[in-house]
Amino acid sequence: MFLPTSIKEVRERGWDYLDVILFTGDAYIDHPAFGAAVIGRLLEAEGYRVAIVPQPNWRDDLRDFTKLGAPRLFFGVSGGAMDSMVNHYTANLRLRSDDAYTAGGKAGFRPDRTVTTYCRILKRLFPHVPVVAGGIEASLRRLTHYDYWSDSLHPSILADSGVDLVIYGMGERVVQQVARAMRNGYNAKLLRKLRQVAFMADGDYVARLDSATTVHLASYEECCRDKYAFGRNFVVEERLSNCMETDTTLVEAVGDRYVVVTPPNTTLTTEELDHSFDLPYERAPHPRYEGRGAIPAWEMIKHSINIHRGCFGGCSFCTISAHQGKFVNSRSERSILAEVEKVVHMPDFRGYISDIGAPSANMYGMGGRDKELCRRCRRPSCLHPKRCPNLDNDHSRLLALYRRIREVKGLKKAFVSSGIRYDLFDDSPYLEEVVVHHTSGRLKVAPEHTEDHVLALMRKPPFALFERLNRDFHRICADNGLRYQLIPYFISSHPGCRECDMQALSEKVLGRLHFDLEQVQDLTPTPMTLSSVMFYTGEDPYTGKPVYVARTQEDKRRQKAYFFRRDDSRRSRPGDAHRAGSRTLTSKRPAPKRGAARKNNPKP
Repeated sequence: MFLPTSIKEVRERGWDYLDVILFTGDAYIDHPAFGAAVIGRLLEAEGYRVAIVPQPNWRDDLRDFTKLGAPRLFFGVSGGAMDSMVNHYTANLRLRSDDAYTAGGKAGFRPDRTVTTYCRILKRLFPHVPVVAGGIEASLRRLTHYDYWSDSLHPSILADSGVDLVIYGMGERVVQQVARAMRNGYNAKLLRKLRQVAFMADGDYVARLDSATTVHLASYEECCRDKYAFGRNFVVEERLSNCMETDTTLVEAVGDRYVVVTPPNTTLTTEELDHSFDLPYERAPHPRYEGRGAIPAWEMIKHSINIHRGCFGGCSFCTISAHQGKFVNSRSERSILAEVEKVVHMPDFRGYISDIGAPSANMYGMGGRDKELCRRCRRPSCLHPKRCPNLDNDHSRLLALYRRIREVKGLKKAFVSSGIRYDLFDDSPYLEEVVVHHTSGRLKVAPEHTEDHVLALMRKPPFALFERLNRDFHRICADNGLRYQLIPYFISSHPGCRECDMQALSEKVLGRLHFDLEQVQDLTPTPMTLSSVMFYTGEDPYTGKPVYVARTQEDKRRQKAYFFRRDDSRRSRPGDAHRAGSRTLTSKRPAPKRGAARKNNPKP
């Protein structure tokens, strides 16, 4: 059975009360790739009565917020699988016309700053019922953060929304602890002892904290006055969030109150992660969406398998390590193969798994050889500026998993569609096995740029490694008679990147390497990333050195325009792509006829 979403469904279960009611900005899809379903199923497994209210109407008389009444324990709020502002707006601040997490792909079913909006409504309607927020939107706004869409610093979401508690990071373990702490009513003393939560407190509470394990950050007001204080805050936050183990509590003043962030939990065990994926999901959208059109995000992942969490790449622009953590947490082969069997037996399965993936596809089972060294480590990346000598990047366990997946009856092919880290390969047979057995015709990688000083600010490897990958890829394809494409992803307008750097990128990628354009990405600075801090402050907070920033939309458009060219011999001038959307680069495709681009793009 699906978790109930209406009073009728609650009564069909014979329930006369609910313990927890979850509100989410996404459509309700009962599948382990969607946070609200995972949290709901975990709490259900603990014996709690849980309901979900997906995409409540916040514009009318608010009946969606009151239709199930008040829960016995708490309301849970999540903005959804994506940050609502990233979901709503392009990098050039234009409103998107679709929403992949809504039936029919329709936009307009969630508000801007979804978590704040939902929490304010719930606290107004039910002032005495605790509200707990989680998910990526709340997690990455737990402290003062740069908001690209208003071009200003915002205080913690705790101060803005009135929410009682924020669970940051991956919340499976914590949400169960929160529910237990609230069994007999809201107990602030118990809740404040939990790890991996954030809350507002007064000066008396902060004064009683252990000074040996408490770090006081610059206040929100100080960060607004001095952007470099904000940068220094970020360095402390990022270093602590990348610790394997820490007892440090962060405190940040906002007005006459304080945001308190307790230390993170250790990474989930394999058994805990397996439990999360093994719960009795329906693996489908709720029947309420029948006749309302497909949900694009569901269509994309329904025949895919997630094999691990976390990423030790530490890319400056990415929120994965900030939210999921630096330390990779892998599922067992048993759990993964059991899910493969479930996918194979889905009624609409046609023999192809769309992705055996993760944040980075080839980090499964990897980590430090000496865990004691990992406990002392404060590096945000295990791969930058060079690979950690303690990192075990052996691909043999992952290759053995691929082979076992290929043996499953009813499976024609299992693709690896998630991006792979080519700076992990060495002399491993991984690349050849993926190209030959697990590529759908396109292999995705993310060099992001070509110029070393930009790549250093991105925390990405030198472009020479991509050039080697390109040679190896085409050699493997030639040896095996495969006509496959390599799909590299690039970013324009990253801090440190000037027009001359984009020109150099264009000459190397479009000229020397003969890639033709289909998709590129303009940087969107998202909260709690190094890139967003550099974008706002104009300096690298780790070194204090100034960093060039393309701030205006015109500057950003001019940089992106270098990805476009009109024929084999001449790339387009800045301005040709002002109205172009995202594109992907592919290799070995025929160039457009002379003048074809001029039809589709405005004159410079």
